Amino acid sequence: MPVKGITSQTDYQNILSSAGATKLVVVDFTAAWCAPCQTIKPIFEKLSNQYKHVVFVKVDVDEHQEVAAVAEVTAMPTFQFFKASQKIAEMKGANAAELERLIKQHQGPVEDAAGGSGSGTLVAGHGDISDQITLNQVDCLNQQNANHVRNALKADDTFLESDVDEQLIISVPFNQAIKLHSLKIVPKDIAHAPKTVKLYANKLTLGFDDTDSVVETQSIVLSEKDYEGNGLIPLRFVKFQNVTSLIIFIEDNLGDEETTQIQQLMFIGSPLDSTDMSALKKVEHDH
Repeated sequence: MPVKGITSQTDYQNILSSAGATKLVVVDFTAAWCAPCQTIKPIFEKLSNQYKHVVFVKVDVDEHQEVAAVAEVTAMPTFQFFKASQKIAEMKGANAAELERLIKQHQGPVEDAAGGSGSGTLVAGHGDISDQITLNQVDCLNQQNANHVRNALKADDTFLESDVDEQLIISVPFNQAIKLHSLKIVPKDIAHAPKTVKLYANKLTLGFDDTDSVVETQSIVLSEKDYEGNGLIPLRFVKFQNVTSLIIFIEDNLGDEETTQIQQLMFIGSPLDSTDMSALKKVEHDH
């Protein structure tokens, strides 16, 4: 949801209280003259669109000195985290990674994207498992040198983009076996967003020539509607109960654009056991 700007001390208190007992509220105490504040501003806005079940609030300390004083804010930017109107955490400085870590830690259950069923259930026992990825073994075929796959695994304004055509093959090894519940793909824009996505569980290598002959674990055709709401893409959970690596083949995009772009790729699930898979050697493939 969009970042909320406050109008008064009363408005600020109303936002905190209206969030209820379980919803997380993240407040950015900022100032126009503060360079680090302006640096992290677009990241804060991006996170507000990713974590739609969290309330994001912006307080300009010059315009609302009373609010900043009551909050005992002495440095900018300062981020404070609230539940049930009570402060549960605080972070000073423009540290994007730590900001997202605290959001993940305190966000509570992630809403299930299986909205079509009308179930409204939660992904109980699951969360963002990006920290289970063996980053130095992640690979991507047909990626641009500047806009490479690592960009899609962090929360900032960088992104992954395909090179000579719209297709991508992303190889993601995990450092232990996981149960994979769903994916979240944050597009750079909807026209360049992935459309046909094929997933291959526990396969370490795949070339573009193999995609017609190797049977995928699951094939998904996405629409613009799938990128709305919390953006979670539920998987056939029974087929992803013991995953040590995942290959994602993106065949095309929604706007039939020449390239495909992904701003962030997230994995929702839970560790299965403590088996360390980081020693596995991945074989490189060329496009």
